[in-house]
Amino acid sequence: MEDFEQLLDTFEQQNQAAEGEILKGTVLKIDGDDVVVDIGMKSEGVVPLREFLDASGNPQVRPGDIIDVVLEREERERGMVLSHEKAVRLRLWDELERAHQEGTIIQGRIVDRIKGGLACDIGVKAFLPGSQLDIRPVRNLDAFRGQEVRVRIIKLNKKRGNIVVSRKVVQEEEVGTRRSQTMETLEEGQIVTGVVKNVTDYGVFVDVGGIDGLLHVSDLSWGRINHPNEMVQPNDEITVKVLKFDKSKLRVSLGFKQLLPDPWSDAAERYPIGAHVKGKVVSITDYGCFVELEQGIEGLIHVSEMSWSKRTKHPSKIVNAGDEIEAVVLDVNPNERRMSLSLRQALSNPWESLHERYAPGTVVEGRVRNLTDFGAFIEIEEGIDGLVHISDFSWTKRIKHPSEVVKKGEKVRAKILGIDVENRRLSLGIRQLEPDAWENFFANRQLGDVLPGRVVRQASFGVFVELDGGIEGLCHNSEINPELTGGAPLEVGREYEFKIIKLNPADKKIGLSLRAALHGAERETIDAYRHSAAGSTTTIEEMMTMKRGSNDNQS
Repeated sequence: MEDFEQLLDTFEQQNQAAEGEILKGTVLKIDGDDVVVDIGMKSEGVVPLREFLDASGNPQVRPGDIIDVVLEREERERGMVLSHEKAVRLRLWDELERAHQEGTIIQGRIVDRIKGGLACDIGVKAFLPGSQLDIRPVRNLDAFRGQEVRVRIIKLNKKRGNIVVSRKVVQEEEVGTRRSQTMETLEEGQIVTGVVKNVTDYGVFVDVGGIDGLLHVSDLSWGRINHPNEMVQPNDEITVKVLKFDKSKLRVSLGFKQLLPDPWSDAAERYPIGAHVKGKVVSITDYGCFVELEQGIEGLIHVSEMSWSKRTKHPSKIVNAGDEIEAVVLDVNPNERRMSLSLRQALSNPWESLHERYAPGTVVEGRVRNLTDFGAFIEIEEGIDGLVHISDFSWTKRIKHPSEVVKKGEKVRAKILGIDVENRRLSLGIRQLEPDAWENFFANRQLGDVLPGRVVRQASFGVFVELDGGIEGLCHNSEINPELTGGAPLEVGREYEFKIIKLNPADKKIGLSLRAALHGAERETIDAYRHSAAGSTTTIEEMMTMKRGSNDNQS
């Protein structure tokens, strides 16, 4: 009777196993390539040893272990052939089916990139669509390969062996839970820790407990940054301060620099006017360059403060981005967060020592750098230009433009006339290299002198006459007797004799008279006639005619 019941139990167990039921068995021994398993009621079966070997070929089972098995088939020699792997799969599918029904979150690992998404190992391979990977769109799916993920089964077909999982639904639930908690506790001024979710040109999005806050680029640092990625990267954990929080719109503004003291608060005390400071050139513009003295403190060196020379066309001709320079503080305005610096004042002013190198009267040589209507600028050394005014090119010539005397780029000699250090002006003269023709004339001539002169131009009121030394005098119309010239005007370019009737050294004016000179010549002729011996047959009229003819021939 007892043997019959045992046989009956064995038959029922085998029959159930045939229906796919998972059986519990006890490992008895390892026999060659088989593992002998007791499945109860004195029934034994064998499981292929290969199902228990690890990657190195070592058995991972030993006598006494309780394992799950499923009946595969019966063989005459080996008896019941069991499968441990199939039992594990069936058990796993049961658990997965239950997890699907209950919505349980399970752990998985991304093992491969496949079409439309990823392959996720949750004990069996499941499909994780790219759209279900993250709350935000993911561009690089390959970056998730090998990562551990928490997912939920959203579709399961046991017969086909298909499973679809989602990481996104897990994130959404977690975010919703955290967001509810954050909504109750978050407030402005609070310091919180969050995770960087995204970095853009204009700022950083930080997850602060289920709510994404914007950390604008202007609130990242007191100093200058070109892009937020210089400071943070996605997935970085960062501590920030809540600047604004709109619960109705779920908008949060965050700040990072606000966790540090404002460097401008005591900038006036740390950078007094006149102080020499060192910094790095961080930006160059048409009007100057910005120098960073410390993080958050920048000063502007205006182009006019770059050099003692007035010829600075662009700051890039003097400094480059990244240069370490020394400057002098000119002004500090903490309220407007502005500081003015000077590069040239950190250097010696060449104008202050100009008197030591060039005393007035010194003859210098330089190159003509520029020509204007009023004169020529001559560079006598680097950064030092002197002006030769148009009136200082010649003592006597009427110069309409400097180009009549000098050319741009030409080397010339000049004499220093005056130095104005305060206004950085240097006066030069070219005519002063020669003696003053006017002084020489006034020193050697007096009223009544008769001398030759060449008519150089006519005016309505008279003619201008070039005398010795190149100076000019004026012969007024009233001093030209038409009877003496035969009624014809004086010819430009022709030489006549004139008498000096006016000398004005202060105004450099000379008055001439043709009529007085001719009358003087007539008296000389008469005197000569009177002194001639009596008995001469030459008349006075003949002598005057001869005199005029002689003058005409000389002209």
